[in-house]
Amino acid sequence: MIRYLPLAYWLKDYQRDDFVSDLIAGIVVGILLIPQGMAYAFLAGLPPEYGLYAAIVPLFIYALLGSSRSLAVGPVAIASLMVGSTIADATARGLGDPVNIAINLSLLVGVILICLRILRLGSIVNFMSHSVISGFTSAAALLIGVSQLRHLTGLSIPNDGFITDSFGFLLQHLSSINVVTLFLGLLGLLILWFAKARLANLLSRTALPNWLIQPICRAGPMFAMIVGTLLVASPGLDQHYQVAIIGSIPEGLPSLQLISIDLQLWQQLLTPAILIALIGFLESVSVGTTLASRERERIEPNKELIALGMANLGAAFSGTYPVAGGFGRSMVNFASGARTTIASLIAAVMVAVTVSFLTPLFYYLPKAILGAVIIMAVLPLMDIRAFTDSWKFNKADALTMFITFIAVLTLGVEIGILCGIAISFLLFIYRSSQPHIAVVGRVGESQHFRNVARHEVTTDEHILAIRVDESLYFANTRFVEDFIRSQCASRREVEHVIMICNAVNFIDASALESLENLTVQLASEGVTLHLAEVKGPIMDRLQKTSFLQQLSPGQVFFTADEAMRTLMQTGDSETSASSIERHQ
Repeated sequence: MIRYLPLAYWLKDYQRDDFVSDLIAGIVVGILLIPQGMAYAFLAGLPPEYGLYAAIVPLFIYALLGSSRSLAVGPVAIASLMVGSTIADATARGLGDPVNIAINLSLLVGVILICLRILRLGSIVNFMSHSVISGFTSAAALLIGVSQLRHLTGLSIPNDGFITDSFGFLLQHLSSINVVTLFLGLLGLLILWFAKARLANLLSRTALPNWLIQPICRAGPMFAMIVGTLLVASPGLDQHYQVAIIGSIPEGLPSLQLISIDLQLWQQLLTPAILIALIGFLESVSVGTTLASRERERIEPNKELIALGMANLGAAFSGTYPVAGGFGRSMVNFASGARTTIASLIAAVMVAVTVSFLTPLFYYLPKAILGAVIIMAVLPLMDIRAFTDSWKFNKADALTMFITFIAVLTLGVEIGILCGIAISFLLFIYRSSQPHIAVVGRVGESQHFRNVARHEVTTDEHILAIRVDESLYFANTRFVEDFIRSQCASRREVEHVIMICNAVNFIDASALESLENLTVQLASEGVTLHLAEVKGPIMDRLQKTSFLQQLSPGQVFFTADEAMRTLMQTGDSETSASSIERHQ
């Protein structure tokens, strides 16, 4: 039971103080989750209650199966945007109503994550580079923020087309902005900013205990909802000034239901479901790993695949859309003192109570407040500094980030991230196809060999020692071969070539054939090829081929030092000694 239910392991030593910490964290997260859930459902193109549904059954399931003590699972901004984009595209093709599409997405995401676990592919997220994810999240955050302008202004700003079209529409209809709606939206932004940036300093000067200050500061979205609802309900702003409100939200818990399977719909949803599953899993594992490391613990990605997969299946059968671990809520959960996933259970209970009895209180909630909640939630995702830092360190990564960012903005979420992944792989192949190759020499009288262009070393004019800083495979074998032949052509006195392979971790069949051809070509020119510092697994494979016989009289040396000393002693050692040169 402990093996499959991490919560059972934590409950072995569970104390009263742990429950108090979990209770406080669960209440804080629940207070944050209620407005965020409705806002994210809004972003996904669904009625607000579906965001609340996504914070009940999935949270219960993750609390039982998740390996992260602090990860807060539920509706998240990026997944909501991707769900909304998928729903808009599918409904435009006449593939069903939005709710059915969202439910099928949840089912597919859950099945995909569980299949990844069965195949033990928890490390698949390593193939999505940080540059791609950073570019994607920044662009997605910008798209999310722009999409909420319609709710802050009261204008029917079209969401399709380029992002600049939204700004163009806004500029053309400035006179039509609903001033009261804009005021409510700006007021919501101000309340959220104050609660996040200034309220803690203000409360710290009072007699309130620290354990109470934290929940109050995290309740900014709830404060904004209360203020907005009161301002609209009292004077009837929805009737007199056409302020858009949430309206009636059905009371009661979501009921478990069967899912109608439509293979034609699944074909259209498969690609976005895969991307939602991967992005959600990546975000969850990244956040969970970060928080676990602070407690000197670790999470298990394969267990997270099961937990998130089952949570999404729970979302599907409770009639809502896909869930993942949210960065903001997880940080709040951790900072509030969550000790175990009991905190998630408490948050889910709070949402369940809200759905069962308190939904009439949200009738006059203005949509502008939900738009403000979304904007403040995604602002931290727009990371300009990541681009500038990447540009200073590695311009290829910065280029990947920029292309992903532009592709997401112009081509859409799914196509944009696929373009980013494709660009990152192409740049990886390009970099590895032109590996760094250094001509090396001996440092003083030591056994160390370094690049002749960077260090003061000694070399032998009859021996060319090179170090290849990359594994050898089909994409770079021609480059390595051309480099060695050009060096030999420019140094007619070279009789031996030593290829130092301490950075070579793999040699494929194409590279092996290239080495065989290179051996023959160099031999025809009176040059012998030697290998040094070949790693054990590669040597095991070479011994199963005829290459070592074809390499003769070339040898495989244990170290570069052994190769250099052995070859300098062969032949006319006096002539070799007199030709030693110094390089700076």
